[in-house]
Amino acid sequence: MLFALLRSALCGEALTDKERELYNAKILPKLVLLAKKHDVSHLLSLGLKNNGLLDENSKKLENEMFKAVYRYETQSYELKRLCEALEQSRIPFIPLKGSVIRNYYPKPWMRTSCDIDILVHEKDADKAVAVLTEQYGYEYHGKGSHDISLFTSMHTHIELHYDLVEEGIANESSEVLKNVWDMAVVRDGYDFWYEMPDEYYYFYHIAHMAKHFENGGCGIRPFIDLWILDNIQEADKEKRDKLLNQGNLLKFAKAARKLSQIWLSYEQYDLISKQLEDYILRGGVYGNSENRITVQQQKKGGRIGYALSKIFIPYEVIKFYYPILQKHRWLTPFMEVRRWCRLIFCGHAERTIRELRYNQSISADEADATKDLLLSIGL
Repeated sequence: MLFALLRSALCGEALTDKERELYNAKILPKLVLLAKKHDVSHLLSLGLKNNGLLDENSKKLENEMFKAVYRYETQSYELKRLCEALEQSRIPFIPLKGSVIRNYYPKPWMRTSCDIDILVHEKDADKAVAVLTEQYGYEYHGKGSHDISLFTSMHTHIELHYDLVEEGIANESSEVLKNVWDMAVVRDGYDFWYEMPDEYYYFYHIAHMAKHFENGGCGIRPFIDLWILDNIQEADKEKRDKLLNQGNLLKFAKAARKLSQIWLSYEQYDLISKQLEDYILRGGVYGNSENRITVQQQKKGGRIGYALSKIFIPYEVIKFYYPILQKHRWLTPFMEVRRWCRLIFCGHAERTIRELRYNQSISADEADATKDLLLSIGL
């Protein structure tokens, strides 16, 4: 029922007679709960409104649409301001994710986003932060493994990326994406605003989905994005698939496409798509720790492998948390010990113990099912 209403909202078509028969007001609370969990409640509201199903008891759902429009307008203002700041500072940049994909939706406010993502060269990251904090009043909130977190005066979250996907995540995607600046083209009318070609943006979208899938789930929204991208008539699908094959993500892309078509284009289920759906719906918009631990256990080679990965972080990951390692790799063992001290004395020990306990509790049947799913979708 949820996907029938989302389809109606996106396509502007009425529910079929069969779909309308499935709906009754008693299931509305469950629909709202699931939609909020995946940040698509504004589309649910629009689908209900389009079909005359918003009665007096559910009229307040319209607020979800108003909030989505407000969020879009706020982010559009901040995106324009951000792009102008980087352009004037002569810092090359590429808008990412929702800032791009929303332009392909029937109405751009339909594609909600929690933050604004922008890519800059790693060598320009510090300069960009200085410009945005000192001249534009942004607030610095820390540096991660591939991005820098900032907040505007209107509390809009900015993720200033200097890397698209970290090494060792989502198959060989980092090998393809490290060439992004060689592939990007300057936007008309600008000198430092770059855009990815269609096939490259498509590849990045799939890689980003795969990354979040490995980390517990990516929610419904990226599948709607994928369905939107797959319906761009002028797109060169052969170019897209060639790049996906190069990054060893074509198998995952095909599985993701099929699920998006099941949800929004009446495609029929198979066993793999049903397993994939259960995983995605269970995880919510950001995934959950149970999904993440179950997947990572298989990717690390079982219970012992997962436990060891919590104790010893690979150099490719820990170097981002302790930047000194990028110049002095020999300090890695000392930084591992420092990290253990943080876990023990800075409040993270309880969470780690909880994760290790869940790792031990995963049944053999659940582990085998997860392993089979990962093999089936190429991850």
